[in-house]
Amino acid sequence: MYKVAKASEYLAITGSGIRDIKIAKKGWVFPGQSCAIIEVSPVNYTFQVQAMSAEKLPFVLPAVFTIGPRVDDEESLLKYAKLIAPHDKHSDHVTELVQGIIEGETRVLAASMTMEQVFKGTKEFKQEVFEKVQLELNQFGLIIYNANVKQLVDVPGHEYFSYLGQKTQMEAANQAKIDVAEAKMKGEVGAKLRQGQTLQNAAKIDAETKVISTQRQGQGRKEEIKVKTEVTVYENEREAEVAKANAELAKKKGCLVQRGPGGGGGGRQGGGLEGR
Repeated sequence: MYKVAKASEYLAITGSGIRDIKIAKKGWVFPGQSCAIIEVSPVNYTFQVQAMSAEKLPFVLPAVFTIGPRVDDEESLLKYAKLIAPHDKHSDHVTELVQGIIEGETRVLAASMTMEQVFKGTKEFKQEVFEKVQLELNQFGLIIYNANVKQLVDVPGHEYFSYLGQKTQMEAANQAKIDVAEAKMKGEVGAKLRQGQTLQNAAKIDAETKVISTQRQGQGRKEEIKVKTEVTVYENEREAEVAKANAELAKKKGCLVQRGPGGGGGGRQGGGLEGR
C-alpha cells in the first residue's frame, strides 16, 4: 500500500526489510511492515512553575512554552518517533514530561540565585531557563519554538516582588526628583556663568577700547609735536638763512662804501704831479 503523509505529518515505517525506523513523507508499506502517522505540529504548554530562591523565598514563574519535534534533523525525528509519538502529545504523559523538565531546571537555577538577582536579572534568568530546558528536551527530539515567561509572581504570604517593585518605583521617583533638581541647578549655574562671562567680556572690551583710544590719542599728539617741531626747525633754518643773507648783503655794502672815497683821492693826486 502506498501512503502519503499530510503537510504536518511524517510516516514512521517499521518491519520487514527496515533495520530500525524509516521516516518519510510518502512510501510503500509492504506486507510485514507497519506504518504510524507522526504529527509534528508544535503544542502550547502552560505552566505555573513553583520555585524557591537561595534564601528559601518561594515564587511562581508563569510560563507558556511552544514545543514540538525538531523536523530539520532526522536523528531528532527518530527520537521523537520512538519516545513521544506513541503517546498523544496532548496526553498527561507528554504534558507531565515537559512540565517536569521545565520545573526541574527552573527550580535548580532559582535555588542558586538570590531573590534580588532573579528580580533584577529577569531577562537573563529566563534565557538561562530556556537554554537548560532545551538541553533536556534534546534527548526526546523536541525543540522550543517559542517561550513566553510572564512577570514573576509572589506566593501568597510572601510579597517580596511587590516590595521590590515598590522599592524600584520609589528609587525611580527619587532619582527623577534628583535629576530635575540637578537640571535646575545646572540651568541656574549656567545662567550665572553666562551672565558673568558677558560682564567680563564687556569689561574686557571697554578696557581694550580705552587702551586703543589712549594709544590713538598719544599717536596723534606725537604726530602733532612732530609737525610743530619740523615747522620750528624749518622756520629757524629760514631765519638763519635770512640772517646770513642779510649779513652778506651788509658786508657787501660796507665794502662798496670803503672803496668809493679812496678811488677819488687817487685821481686828484696824479693830476697835481703832472702840473708840476
